[in-house]
Amino acid sequence: MTDLTSLTIAEARSGLASKSFTALELADAHLAAMEAARALNAYVRETPDQAREMARQADARLQKGDGGPLAGIPLGIKDLFATKGVRTTACSKILGNFVPTYESTITSQLWRDGAVLLGKLNNDEFAMGSSNETSCFGPVTNPWRRDGSNTTLVPGGSSGGSASAVAAMLCMGATATDTGGSIRQPAAFTATVGMKPTYGRCSRWGIVAFASSLDQAGPIGRTVRDTAMLMRSMAGHDPKDTTSVDRPVPDYEAAIGRSIKGMRIGIPREYRLDGMPAEIEKLWREGAAWLKSAGAELVEVSLPHTKYALPAYYIVAPAEASSNLARYDGVRYGLRVPGRGIKEMYEATRAEGFGAEVKRRVMIGTYVLSAGYYDAYYLRAQKVRTLIKKDFEDCFAKGVQAILTPATPSAAFGIGEKGGADPVEMYLNDIFTVTVNMAGLPGIAIPAGKDAQGLPLGLQLIGRPFDEETLFSLGEVIERAAGRFTPPKWW
Repeated sequence: MTDLTSLTIAEARSGLASKSFTALELADAHLAAMEAARALNAYVRETPDQAREMARQADARLQKGDGGPLAGIPLGIKDLFATKGVRTTACSKILGNFVPTYESTITSQLWRDGAVLLGKLNNDEFAMGSSNETSCFGPVTNPWRRDGSNTTLVPGGSSGGSASAVAAMLCMGATATDTGGSIRQPAAFTATVGMKPTYGRCSRWGIVAFASSLDQAGPIGRTVRDTAMLMRSMAGHDPKDTTSVDRPVPDYEAAIGRSIKGMRIGIPREYRLDGMPAEIEKLWREGAAWLKSAGAELVEVSLPHTKYALPAYYIVAPAEASSNLARYDGVRYGLRVPGRGIKEMYEATRAEGFGAEVKRRVMIGTYVLSAGYYDAYYLRAQKVRTLIKKDFEDCFAKGVQAILTPATPSAAFGIGEKGGADPVEMYLNDIFTVTVNMAGLPGIAIPAGKDAQGLPLGLQLIGRPFDEETLFSLGEVIERAAGRFTPPKWW
């Protein structure tokens, strides 16, 4: 029998339907793979008993012919999503051993459709990071390595555990969240497919908040089709989330294989950065050529306010984070460090509970929201955000259906290589991705090639609001042209 962990979700669905194997066998294969791959530190909590029980239930439903679209499919869940009865920490000490008594909307929809929980995946603390090095459980290791090197590489962040686990075949797909690139950047670093949906497409209810006007949940899969299948279960209106949009959920999988003939694809001149590595530029040209040969029309477009996106993002996101993280005070749940009075207890709890990066962002956010600086920083950043959104609107108004850009400015880097002395060096990893969050648009990262050292590189497609289907159609064209990559197993 084929190694069950190497199947795509689509292949597993067919195998389960034809009774070639059971959901329990599928779960057991992944649980064994997880046990053998603990060196990657992708999972922070494994749930083998729950996985087997859910797999048995899926088998029973499949037997009756009412399995659901994801029946028996084993998934990993980013530790930002509340899972009833299973520890959820946002990979922060401040949440301690918090065990939710409720289920996030997105995970409840996945379980409704028959998916199986393998465990909780590592992420940057409160999703703040671009390398998965800020987690209180330690960094995640990328299953990819440079040719001929044993250097351990980052998987990207903040959804590093999700991307690493999917790439290393420790789950068939994973939930992730994207505030400034946290789905697309790790997908590009690990040769997986990551979809950041339009803001409001997927419910945020039950997900630990970082920056509420930017956060959006989405899937990471090994193929464009798998990601579309996951997206269909994750999307939908939720009355518990006031930012959730009430519109029908399309059959995203049906978009795979659709003709892209005549589609106008924008190539933004502002994304050609000074000092951009030649291999990123080459990959971008190749991606454009693949789309052109499939019948798309390429047009140069301008997004003039792109250069302000990163600084504006690093005002808006920390401001919202400082507000959201005020609730972690040691009073109601999570870590509590005793003090002589309530003020001292607050201070000691937050000092011990939050990591360095979270403290840095909370302090930046508190500063830009303070009375003397609110207008100078936060208000101006919000005005810049409006201009960035308008750039995209102008572009789409001219008939452009999607925009093609690089996903990251480089391939994966080594653990500890960046951001030590200068945090801005790490923030620059988000240069191609933050505009999408600032404008609330959908974006997808697709593996498109490798660098000179054999590491995967990705391309990004940015779409019109609620037009994820077009991105899946275009993404599949790139996937077909580039082929699929899997890391050589060393762990």
